[in-house]
Amino acid sequence: MADQLGGKTVLVEFDQGIAWVTLNRPEKRNAMNPALNTEMTEVLEALEIDDRCGVLVLTGAGDAFSAGMDLKEFFRESDRLSPEAWGQIARQAQIWQMQRLKWFPKPTIAMVNGWCFGGGFNPVVSCDIALAAEDATFGLSEVNWGIIPAGNVLRSIALKMRDTDGLYYALTGDTFTGKEAAAMGLVKFAVPKDQLRARTREVAVKLLTKNRAAIRAIKHAYRKQGEMSWEASEDYLMAKLDQLRLTDPDKGRAQGLAQFLDEKTYRPGLGGYEKKE
Repeated sequence: MADQLGGKTVLVEFDQGIAWVTLNRPEKRNAMNPALNTEMTEVLEALEIDDRCGVLVLTGAGDAFSAGMDLKEFFRESDRLSPEAWGQIARQAQIWQMQRLKWFPKPTIAMVNGWCFGGGFNPVVSCDIALAAEDATFGLSEVNWGIIPAGNVLRSIALKMRDTDGLYYALTGDTFTGKEAAAMGLVKFAVPKDQLRARTREVAVKLLTKNRAAIRAIKHAYRKQGEMSWEASEDYLMAKLDQLRLTDPDKGRAQGLAQFLDEKTYRPGLGGYEKKE
């Protein structure tokens, strides 16, 4: 595995199991263009099998998380493209945001450090956990220039926000803060900006202590079961539980039960078991 990943429109920094992935077009408020989308796909594919990455944190360079899709490159310049060529460009954005990131096998955290507009909502929702600066600015401004929040943005906000909130902001184009995003459930925590990286790192370190196989199974099962009936979900989740017993290299279930029932060295409701070789 090469030491350097990304390096152009995406930066990657490793820090004791955490991969800090930064969208790097600060002069455009990290608006996503075809070059960034292609590089993000490459970065995610590489990090999936890179042992230096136990948790992935996604953020933006400068004063923005992402201003959404690059209007010039995605809309004005795409007007002259054939439907097939336009579809290919649009699909590349969906590949990394709604496929590679959403189904990434390791825990993911969105650290919203500033402006987050339109298409920027998709990677936030695709991450497992999202934190924001209290003064970060969110907005669905598409209505202000006569289009709808497409590219699954409406679907993303409908998954996280109440209809009363999602429809209001999509219909009015009004902005809202990180603190308001936390109150609405779009992000989990909102903290002062000067504390954001430390708080994000704290969450990431906690995730690093958990059983990796269980983390992966929980992530995928949580998303999949939402598409199922209650009966199908029950069967699926029990099958995932049995699968985990066979595929967990750490044998976490056996260690946890032994330490709780036999050794009486920990309580599952208050913390994790001690990992032993």
